[in-house]
Amino acid sequence: MENFDYFTAVSRNIGWLTPDEQAVLRGKRVAIAGLGGAGGVHVLTLARLGIGAFHLADLDTFDLLNFNRQAGAAVSTLGQSKTEVMASMARDINPELDLTLFSNGVRPENVDAFLDGVDLYVDGLDYFVFDARRMVYAACQARKIPITFAVPLGMGASLINFLPQGPSFEEYFRLQGHPEQEWPIRFLVGVAPGLLQRHYLVAPEFVDFPAHRVPSTGIACQFCAGMAGATAAKLLLGRGKVRGAPHSFQFDGYTGKFKQCWRPGGNAHPLQRFAIAYVNHRLKKN
Repeated sequence: MENFDYFTAVSRNIGWLTPDEQAVLRGKRVAIAGLGGAGGVHVLTLARLGIGAFHLADLDTFDLLNFNRQAGAAVSTLGQSKTEVMASMARDINPELDLTLFSNGVRPENVDAFLDGVDLYVDGLDYFVFDARRMVYAACQARKIPITFAVPLGMGASLINFLPQGPSFEEYFRLQGHPEQEWPIRFLVGVAPGLLQRHYLVAPEFVDFPAHRVPSTGIACQFCAGMAGATAAKLLLGRGKVRGAPHSFQFDGYTGKFKQCWRPGGNAHPLQRFAIAYVNHRLKKN
């Protein structure tokens, strides 16, 4: 595109980034799987940050149910591939982007290609996609690729990072050996031990883990993109300390509260076991 200049387009980043750091980000490659609520906003946020290359994966299409929170969901995109739509939106921000698309999602047969040459994996997968998430996390750990994962919760978000030198997904969440119907609860408590969002869940009957249905807001997805985007910048530039699991961070915009948790042993920690029992009890009560 004749009238596009990369450094002019991202020039307002300079000050928070140095010109040299901006050039470094231009040469980085980020993989994002799941391009719905949080994942779609991740793409746009990191494209505006100046990341130069992406691997984008999602097997779904946009539906009316996505309108309240997903960046690519609109009347004009109904029924269209999330991967293609988000790629188009990202190219509108930076037409020079190097994009590799995985419109059938991440699978065992393409996970190597999905992570090939990648500097960072940003998790945007649906909350209940455990098999794909475990596969990608294990592949990242084998390749020493850092992971940042921000989860939309209520009107805020929780962030947890999995770094090459830290515990694995399995070591932290400890899903194995527990009934699959309990996995969503163990996952929730693992990513957000503080459970700040529990204070204003006004209609708990709409939380249905067996049906894979939980409420989510666009507000929360925006928080996710901010938290993951800032972490991505630090990881990609090697600037500042980034804490990985068993540390997690939650900020809730509704209550105005921030909580940082440290849970050695992950879900084996006594406080985690108590929180899992609490959530189990509350869901059964409703």
